[in-house]
Amino acid sequence: MADSDEITTQKSTVEEWTRALAESIGSPGGGAGAGVMLAIAASLTSMVAGYTDAETDQEHHLTELRTRAQDLRQRALQLADDDAAASRAFGAAFRLDPGDERDRAIREASLGAARSSATLGDRAITAIDDLVWLANEGNRALIADVVVAFGALRAAVTGARTNVSFDLATLRSSGLTLEEVRDQHTGLWDTVARLDSAIERIDKSMAAVDDRAAPTDSL
Repeated sequence: MADSDEITTQKSTVEEWTRALAESIGSPGGGAGAGVMLAIAASLTSMVAGYTDAETDQEHHLTELRTRAQDLRQRALQLADDDAAASRAFGAAFRLDPGDERDRAIREASLGAARSSATLGDRAITAIDDLVWLANEGNRALIADVVVAFGALRAAVTGARTNVSFDLATLRSSGLTLEEVRDQHTGLWDTVARLDSAIERIDKSMAAVDDRAAPTDSL
């Protein structure tokens, strides 16, 4: 298998990328997987938008929606690769000998990983409104694709939320308490709650269309 540094979402096949993900190297890892899930959600959003015939007064909105989804697909893949790079730095820090240099490296790597996941999560949040719109106004024959997109988006948001939380907690390995982490990195700390709210909204949106997506449940 190619070196993990050579495996990227941009240049590798799906088979190569998932084979690297299956290895015990952590790069790519779960955070990069969240990026790919976001790309899948964005791709399905674009697809459903392309199959949707909008009313005259909605054509501009639909065109912009699809453009956003296509841009997000590309950005999400880059974020997946960024996370893989952050994971390599994270692993390298923990392999250092105990001491001040290791503590500093862990702190920098943890913050880098947390920021990477927070960026991914924030981008994922921006996709919710467009999927909700498609769930209500999109081609009704593709409601299952909308739900799959919601599922992929939820996986991306959940992955980002958990990684941010975990990376912040890892800062304790460099000698900080959780209270100090919260006080020093308020923005990242608040991201966790924001992503929790996004997960709740996605769940409600999926539940709202379940009678159309899975009508056999009501028989």
